[in-house]
Amino acid sequence: MAYDEDLSDRVRALLGAESRVSEQRMFGGLAFLIGGNMAVAIGSDDMLVRMSPADAEELVAAGEGVAAVMGGRRMRGWVEVSTQQLEAESALAAWVHRGVEYARSLPPRERRR
Repeated sequence: MAYDEDLSDRVRALLGAESRVSEQRMFGGLAFLIGGNMAVAIGSDDMLVRMSPADAEELVAAGEGVAAVMGGRRMRGWVEVSTQQLEAESALAAWVHRGVEYARSLPPRERRR
């Protein structure tokens, strides 16, 4: 599965001034990490956003996103957002901001080799 390159470019532009940002291909998508902690990940038709489990539950309950599932298991603290929901730059910026703020709140992680 290929990831949405246009969406990745838009996220990259939003993260341009962010320090400690890196990119990593994983699970057929492209993840953006802050200090080694994943903030958002781009898939072919969606974006996964990392946040506190409580915030994720609240947004899913409000219908703003879908609980992320991988390998048949629900991923606590992750919300799946469709590319249709991210068409407006302001919407994309708000979701990316959520992921970045949460990743910044975590202790930096060293990359494994």
